[in-house]
Amino acid sequence: MKKILIVGATSTIACACARRWAIEQSEFFLVARDESKLLQTCADLEARGASRVIPWVMDLGNIDAQTIMLEQCLAVMQSVDICLIAYGSLPNQHECERSVESAMAEFANNGSSVIALLTRLASLMIVQRCGTLAVISSVAGDRGRPSNYVYGAAKAAVSTFCEGLRARLFKLGVHVITIKPGFVDTPMTRGLALPAFLVAQPEAVARRIVAGIERKVSVLYVPAFWALFMCLIRALPQSLFKRLNL
Repeated sequence: MKKILIVGATSTIACACARRWAIEQSEFFLVARDESKLLQTCADLEARGASRVIPWVMDLGNIDAQTIMLEQCLAVMQSVDICLIAYGSLPNQHECERSVESAMAEFANNGSSVIALLTRLASLMIVQRCGTLAVISSVAGDRGRPSNYVYGAAKAAVSTFCEGLRARLFKLGVHVITIKPGFVDTPMTRGLALPAFLVAQPEAVARRIVAGIERKVSVLYVPAFWALFMCLIRALPQSLFKRLNL
């Protein structure tokens, strides 16, 4: 039986992952900002076989509230086998270009608040000397594209932080996996003009994430073809890249 902490537990991808773990009678501590959705998620996981589900309502961007949440999680569960960080927002790039406040708020939500949480979780995991930190970043962090570079910059910061953290914690028995989804059929992407073949279904994404965590993969592109696609994007010279409308 796994003890699992999910921050951003009501996100589509997090819910799909949790349902797979619930079948194994895992124990959950679920953190989200929307109480109504969180309670619905708890009930769904209990119906699917979860041994225990504890909800915790919190503003995920509130860095100061992270300490109390983690203290409560440990008080209830004693230890954490897997922590999945799955929250974030897709900002309006044009609004971020017009407003410093909007740009900084989105960077904080997608970047610095995640880094703060990882720093606190690392201290927790070091005491345990075991466990997995699974962080949902994005392929958007692999290169700064004009259409979403505020979001991409935040995800790039998270991915780089995870790379260093992974090397640090490896020596202490703790694994860090950086998960880089492409386009997934979620409320975040609905309404965007996206080619259907590029949009993955949450259940397929969750299946790959859960398997990747089990295998202790370091960096996981979801679906797998994004690894090759982003390799090609990164290889484009600046002289060409800056002329493209990506």
